[in-house]
Amino acid sequence: MTEDRKAPKLPVEGKRNVLITSALPYVNNVPHLGNIIGCVLSADVFARYCRLRGYNAIYICGTDEYGTATETKALEENCSPKEICDKYHAIHKEVYDWFNISFDEFGRTSSPEQTEVCQAIFKKVHENNWLSEDTLQQLYCDTCKRFLADRLVEGTCPIPGCEYDSARGDQCENCGNLLNPTELKIPKCKVCRNSPRICDTDHLFLELPLLEDKLQKYINEMSVVGSWSQNAIQTTNSWFKMGLKKRCITRDLKWGVPVPHEKYSDKVFYVWFDAPIGYISITAGYTRDWEKWWKNPENVELFQFMGKDNVPFHTVMFPSTLLGTGQNWTLMKTISVTEYLNYEAGKFSKSKGIGVFGNDAKDTNIPVEVWRYYLLTNRPEVSDTLFTWSDLQAKLNTELLNNLGNFVNRVLSFIAKPAGQGYDSIIPTVPDDVSGDSHDPTKKFANKVAAYMEQYIESMEKVKLKQGLKIAMSISGEGNAYLQETEFWRLYKQNLSLCSLVMKTAAGIVYLLACLLEPFMPSFSLEVFKQLNLSVDTHLSLSDDKGDVDRVKRPWDLLSAGHKIGTPKPLFRELKDEEVEIFRKKFEGSQADRVVRAEAEAAENVAEQLKKTKVSDGTEKKKTAAKASSSGTKNKAAAEPEITITRLDIRVGLIKKAEKHPDADSLYVEEIDVGEEQTRTVVSGLVKYIPLDEMQNRKVCVLCNLKPATMRGIKSQAMVLAASNADHTKVELVEPPSSALVGERITFPGYEGNPDELLNPKKKVWETLQVDLHTNEKLEACYKDIPLTTSAGICTVPSIGNGTIR
Repeated sequence: MTEDRKAPKLPVEGKRNVLITSALPYVNNVPHLGNIIGCVLSADVFARYCRLRGYNAIYICGTDEYGTATETKALEENCSPKEICDKYHAIHKEVYDWFNISFDEFGRTSSPEQTEVCQAIFKKVHENNWLSEDTLQQLYCDTCKRFLADRLVEGTCPIPGCEYDSARGDQCENCGNLLNPTELKIPKCKVCRNSPRICDTDHLFLELPLLEDKLQKYINEMSVVGSWSQNAIQTTNSWFKMGLKKRCITRDLKWGVPVPHEKYSDKVFYVWFDAPIGYISITAGYTRDWEKWWKNPENVELFQFMGKDNVPFHTVMFPSTLLGTGQNWTLMKTISVTEYLNYEAGKFSKSKGIGVFGNDAKDTNIPVEVWRYYLLTNRPEVSDTLFTWSDLQAKLNTELLNNLGNFVNRVLSFIAKPAGQGYDSIIPTVPDDVSGDSHDPTKKFANKVAAYMEQYIESMEKVKLKQGLKIAMSISGEGNAYLQETEFWRLYKQNLSLCSLVMKTAAGIVYLLACLLEPFMPSFSLEVFKQLNLSVDTHLSLSDDKGDVDRVKRPWDLLSAGHKIGTPKPLFRELKDEEVEIFRKKFEGSQADRVVRAEAEAAENVAEQLKKTKVSDGTEKKKTAAKASSSGTKNKAAAEPEITITRLDIRVGLIKKAEKHPDADSLYVEEIDVGEEQTRTVVSGLVKYIPLDEMQNRKVCVLCNLKPATMRGIKSQAMVLAASNADHTKVELVEPPSSALVGERITFPGYEGNPDELLNPKKKVWETLQVDLHTNEKLEACYKDIPLTTSAGICTVPSIGNGTIR
């Protein structure tokens, strides 16, 4: 615990105590925008609203780290599950920090507290005889010598009409149905791609049918009291209609919470048994007095946020587990569920890399308040919604810039004008001869604002976040209409007293909007408070106890006369058509497609000097290279030659110098010796992956016959080969042996032929061959199953097995 960490909040008698959780994001990938709006952002809005209202609220979340997906990712990246969790926990934390997610605790399920709490709950459920034993038929891989947990199996979905060919063993991503691995058609081990066989294995089960009466009583009562969303009720009822079945709670894995049972000590808990318990264990990491939150249903309300695919685990499995202990747990009062946010023409997908991911949003330089606003106006509360770049542009330019930003800036800029033109940055005093109650336009405006305020609170209390945001923005629209109706610029010259009332009222609405919109766009509110010269800690409040809500009925009294405001400036910037088109093209297809496309684009421009370059034969540097390719050049047939790996001119290179690109934060510029009279200038997008000091004076594999391309003003004359993992979060250089000769051509045993002098991008030679370049489990760089070979041995990578080479 850090020294500056605030003391943990505990429930307070007589106050409204609200415990908020969002579904724990799985730690094997970077979260995309659909993940963000589906759980952490929605919960953050509600948590901020609760704090704004003066409730005693805490927001608990963290990364879900155990289970098959982590083991699978660790195999892909050739590291331990813990190393995967450490890496992606930090990535998630960085993304959520950028999105201004205000967790009270963002923890991890791989903690000692998780093991302690999870095992204690299991023992209670076991003591109360809610568990049973049974033998399952499970897929066993003879190649890997292990039982395959559900996510280690892929195959064709057995559901009629779906038949998706990449369904996971636990759930089909296409149709959403939960599956068992043995139900898949044509199953394959995800690690070795061989066909597994069915074997018997013993497991423990939670007897849901025996707990049905207790569970049904809880659901019938709480779904009404907590105003459960309709999609949550429908999903839960469908489980009862199909009949509750006992659910397996153990798995044949190593990475997880060990089962404290002699017979099953070699197994761990199924991730959907232990993951929801993570809410409790992360709270235990937040405060030793965690039971005051989690075993206090009389004084604590539990609100849980998630996507629709997580519903049954929170309305059926998790409460059944807690009810089975016989202890007085704080059970969920309200569940808020989102449908899917789709991307342009298809679904967001972490596994396929489709859509805009959390780190992508930051890289666009579109401010975080715009991203939060767009996602929340598009929150899929009752049906799937669609993310499109043109819609984001429209909402930014029309709603944020022209409505909200325009209102705030008009008001504050006018007040900031010097005396004789405005109020010299001072909130005006309203003379006694003028009153908001007696000025009809102001009175009507105040009544509308008061009505909107009631609607806002009603919507937010029911967790109708999108509606709450729409209502707050309506106040801004009414503010603009009020300014137009009163014509304050004329009043300033004709009736200064009345103008002072109008501007003091409008300034009060600016302050109110900063409060109402803080849950949705905290960075916007911070900036408005700065321009108002108000302290957030003192003035950001809509508490009934403080009378804040009642004061809204008299908006001309919200800010004190004589208060000096700060410096107004525009709050939003227009997003132009050409920018939208750039983003649309940049983020189309999968992440893998984008890498290939970038490389193809980098090979568009011709550099004629390559025809005159000299290549070393590997034994004597600085010899002419034309001989190696002359026969192939002279004897070219009219027909395009066959595309074979020998057409690539890949050589051993030595980086003589590497430095940051002067105009691109993500690019290095290297000078590489490839056995010619002059070094080649190469531009590489490796800044995020490889430190600058590790780029210096090292041998690399260089593709030398791509067409040169100008990248942010610098012409790149070759390409350094690098390997990446499946989601392109880890990249390593392909390395020749240290004793390999600089300039020698890398060969592929069994393939003979001369390289093209210059690859023709229209023939897609590189793109065709690249798909078969990869690293194997031995960390060797290969074309198909043939290693990249030098006179000194095989080219390798440090740690990425089964990676892609580009």
